[in-house]
Amino acid sequence: MVDMLSLLPQYTPHEFDSRHRLVIVASQRAKHLTQGAKQAVASRFTKETTIALDEVLRGHAKYLTGKEARDATKEAKRGKEGETERIAMMTGEDAREIKKELSVYVDDTVPPTAAPAEE
Repeated sequence: MVDMLSLLPQYTPHEFDSRHRLVIVASQRAKHLTQGAKQAVASRFTKETTIALDEVLRGHAKYLTGKEARDATKEAKRGKEGETERIAMMTGEDAREIKKELSVYVDDTVPPTAAPAEE
């Protein structure tokens, strides 16, 4: 079997400490591309996964390791928690406005039931 990394002339074997890290970084970049992120550079490839691997191997995708990565993860979690708290605190006019907008899509009114016919 051919080593896939040897097929890419831009790859420097000592850039990553393990193939595992290379796969993780490329998969996260592919996820960003799939979600609509712009390509860092023009690529001859068309699939997001291959574009991501190409960007990572050419050094256009930045990644964090060690303490910097842990700190960035904590900061991202804090941001998500703050957003959740903000949504939970929405009351009054905001909640009514959201309910009014959603009512266009969801009808939660109870349909009237037919009265039993008397003989």
